[in-house]
Amino acid sequence: MATPKRGAEHLRGLLAQNTCHVMPCCFDALSARLVEQAEFPLTFMSGFSVAAARAGLPDTGLLTVSEMLDQGRSICDAVNLPVIGDGDNGHGNAANVHRTMHQFARAGFAGIMLEDQISPKRCGHTGVKAVVEREQALERIRAAVEAREQGADLVIIARTDARSALAASHGETQALEEALWRLNAFADLGADVVFLEAPRSEQEMARFCREVPGWRMANMLEGGLTPWLPPDALAAMGFRLAAYPLTLLSAAAFAMKTALSALHSGTEPQQLLSFSEIKELVGFPAYDQAASSN
Repeated sequence: MATPKRGAEHLRGLLAQNTCHVMPCCFDALSARLVEQAEFPLTFMSGFSVAAARAGLPDTGLLTVSEMLDQGRSICDAVNLPVIGDGDNGHGNAANVHRTMHQFARAGFAGIMLEDQISPKRCGHTGVKAVVEREQALERIRAAVEAREQGADLVIIARTDARSALAASHGETQALEEALWRLNAFADLGADVVFLEAPRSEQEMARFCREVPGWRMANMLEGGLTPWLPPDALAAMGFRLAAYPLTLLSAAAFAMKTALSALHSGTEPQQLLSFSEIKELVGFPAYDQAASSN
């Protein structure tokens, strides 16, 4: 039996390596298994992608924590690598954050991302308008760290959306200053990873890495607000994680639209996995072997 590589301890070992890990984000068990078969060391359950794939909804806080946990359990059960879950804004106050931590740990996640947006939250690249006040943002991370110390052993990724939310009211410069202040405070409280959402330039990304200690995550969203940089460049800046939140969802949707267009025109879709590859992917050979041995 393969040695389990899905827990928080293994994830911290990956983060301790002096490299930037490419982290494709999944949205269901099948996409997570494809990430694993492609030999990536970890994955992230993208809230945007889960909302789209599970319910055909935008990432605007419409899915409940129960729906996210249900999707997460399926993902974690399907793979033997660390999965980080999107915990949104903790689904409420500090008490809610505390419970969310324990729920995500029981579901099988190795880590959780928590942010400082108000409710309802939204995707960080689609016009974030508001974050909670400093003290409430800090209370969320304090609660998460307390839960971790009480047994909900998850790698905590502390995210701020202040760069986007405060730009209109405070100006671009002050919005970045507030974001960096919050990230430093999150690191001081004990967050494992810090995440500046939607920096607007390479200069802002580099400043984040210079001025905020600890392990740092970058978000590489094709067509988003942040410059898309290759992993080597991100590693040189000081990032340890590079998340690709919509790459698999976008690729899957494009492939399905292409196949549907072919069917609509009366032709056979061409860019498909073979039937044998599909059977292998979902585990028919392993099932048949187990069934025959019994």
